[in-house]
Amino acid sequence: MKITFVRHTSVDVEPGICYGRTDVALKPSFPEEAALVKSSIEEAIIKNGKAFDAIYRSPLSRCRLLAEACGYPDALSDSRLLEMDFGEWEMKRYDDIRDPRLQQWYDDWLHITPTGGESFLDQNKRVRSFLEEMSASGQDNVLVFTHAGVIMNAMFVTGRATVENLFSFQPPYGGLVEITLP
Repeated sequence: MKITFVRHTSVDVEPGICYGRTDVALKPSFPEEAALVKSSIEEAIIKNGKAFDAIYRSPLSRCRLLAEACGYPDALSDSRLLEMDFGEWEMKRYDDIRDPRLQQWYDDWLHITPTGGESFLDQNKRVRSFLEEMSASGQDNVLVFTHAGVIMNAMFVTGRATVENLFSFQPPYGGLVEITLP
């Protein structure tokens, strides 16, 4: 089974702001970016020789809007595809976060939970559950509109990335990543 993950397009958030689960706006360049993503998806369909069996998306508007712009208004919303929850740190400048857990999180982002949020491994459980369900679904070719954290977790779960090199696999805004499941 093949899953094609699509990262949402650019968000209208200043650099240095911590956001994840917050439903942030997209940049004004969304129409142009979405057209490029749609073209990339069409190329993937041609390359694979068939349409997608199912289309899923994160519940956040940045994924819903992209799915709609790419011609998939009925994509199935799945909360396991949400970005990581940064809890009390959401929408704060990293430089302004005074929580002592921030340094702990920098030192061990795999296990440490942002105050009121979830850890990488918490998100990993959600993503693993989604991938296991997809693998057992009988579907052959699935499209997923989601977030960088979910895509990186999928790469980690499937062994395409390790803890040491995970962040080198962060997809660009609007990027597509194909993963094959057993």
